[in-house]
Amino acid sequence: MTRLATRSLYFGRTALRGISASPVTSAVAVATIAVCLVLVGVFALLLFNMEGLLERFGGDLHVTAYLEPGLSVQRQRELADLAHSVEGVAAVRLVSEQEAFERFRSGVAHGAAYLDGLGENPLPASLEITLVPARQSAEGMTVVVESLDGLEGVEDLMSGHDWVEGYLRALALVRGLGVGLGAILAVATLLIVANTIRLAVVARRDEIEILSLVGASPGFVRVPFLLEGLLQGAAGGAVALALLFGLFSLGLPGFAFGLELVLGGAVPNFFSGEQALALVGSGAFLGLLGAGGALAGGLRS
Repeated sequence: MTRLATRSLYFGRTALRGISASPVTSAVAVATIAVCLVLVGVFALLLFNMEGLLERFGGDLHVTAYLEPGLSVQRQRELADLAHSVEGVAAVRLVSEQEAFERFRSGVAHGAAYLDGLGENPLPASLEITLVPARQSAEGMTVVVESLDGLEGVEDLMSGHDWVEGYLRALALVRGLGVGLGAILAVATLLIVANTIRLAVVARRDEIEILSLVGASPGFVRVPFLLEGLLQGAAGGAVALALLFGLFSLGLPGFAFGLELVLGGAVPNFFSGEQALALVGSGAFLGLLGAGGALAGGLRS
């Protein structure tokens, strides 16, 4: 067995022995990390789904310019050319009155019954204006609307500007609440993990002194305690992931309507494999950071 493998085995056994020697304090540290990550994970899960919705439907955002009734075909094409020349416009599609009529008949339930009773087609011609991906935002749509507003032949303009702005504000609110709550809980978690490691240092002071007397370096003495914090954090992250998955699976049917309302009708998704590993890794990092803070003064006291 190589020297590195021997040391790694020693560090691992020592860390596990330290955890088993103080099961109550270790369990408190693991539970604290788990609670912290569950609360932050709820916001992260909501944020992940909201961002996914914005990404999925962002490409469908476009501006629609409704044209005045009786406008000549030549003027309609002129307006289409003007719209195409606006900065950020990728394509412009002219939808005639008849095409709009057929769309309504085939795309809306009972649309034919609604329209058959009318003597004439009430639907106007329109321009469907698609933006380049880089301009599919509230700002990009505002530029198009302002460029076409007031032009002769344009009766009304509609866009997803208000929806995008409102959704981005909601997204920023969720992100801010998650970051704020995460920061507060992270500080509390670090303090609890640090106190747990300090108690372990005090309990094993004799062992530490013996190691120092036989020539062990400060780094050699610290590694088991750092590993102990890392293991506690990883365990807390795993518990948090399991709890989040259980809450998501069991609670989704009951809150499906509300969640789909918030997410615009999209079906909520759980974390991907990489995101799940990141959650567990965050717990391990918190445990390692707390242990490092404890050892910054623990071994000198």
